Amino acid sequence: MSKRIDINNLNVYYGSFLAVEDVSLAIEPKSVTAFIGPSGCGKSTFLRTLNRMHEVIPGARVEGEVLMDGVDLYGSDVDPVTVRRHVGMVFQRPNPFPTMSISENVLAGVKLNNKRISRSDAEDLVESSLKGANLWEEVKDRLDKPGSSLSGGQQQRLCIARAIAIKPDVLLMDEPCSALDPISTLAIEDLIQDLKEQYTIVIVTHNMQQAARVSDRTAFFNIAGTGKPGKLIEMNDTPTMFSTPVEKATEDYISGRFG
Repeated sequence: MSKRIDINNLNVYYGSFLAVEDVSLAIEPKSVTAFIGPSGCGKSTFLRTLNRMHEVIPGARVEGEVLMDGVDLYGSDVDPVTVRRHVGMVFQRPNPFPTMSISENVLAGVKLNNKRISRSDAEDLVESSLKGANLWEEVKDRLDKPGSSLSGGQQQRLCIARAIAIKPDVLLMDEPCSALDPISTLAIEDLIQDLKEQYTIVIVTHNMQQAARVSDRTAFFNIAGTGKPGKLIEMNDTPTMFSTPVEKATEDYISGRFG
């Protein structure tokens, strides 16, 4: 299941604009890696290159390598749709499909990938995915109700259930708690800790306390100014990053003396 990702000399472009410059880092399997840094420094852009979501934007492209267990995700013979099946994504705002029921939402990715699935297998997958997202007990009696009828925190866990139903190796989360209240945020953070036993997880967060709580390793990105590319400043295991960062910019950001 869980995979290691090695990024080598990655440059990310929107047309001729260099958005993220020369990033090299390793993401360990069965761990949580947090990307932190100020707005506009390319964290979310970089995250989207890891499952080739970046290139759905016209004119967007990358140079460099993203290796998953040694296979370059940008190789000429690699299908982006296959990449996205192995690398799931959870977005900033919960985005269940409003016209679909809770169970249909869970199965949406599976059906999108044209997987034929029997009714009993579908029921089992819905249950196991919702249990995996720690949502089953709350919704098991109303699986035919719209996904949009759930609270914000439940909708985000439904989106996580949808992401894990396709049995990915890696889960990317782009500020998954920024739209949620503190109690829902705590539920998602607890869930991330459970999920890392099976998945490689990468999370973008603006919340320093969250990065400190949930991640094993932290990468700090920064930007020299408007119109300049985002860069990876430093990366280390999270306790070290938060107690003794090497770079002054990292220390200033983490301690709130930034900007």
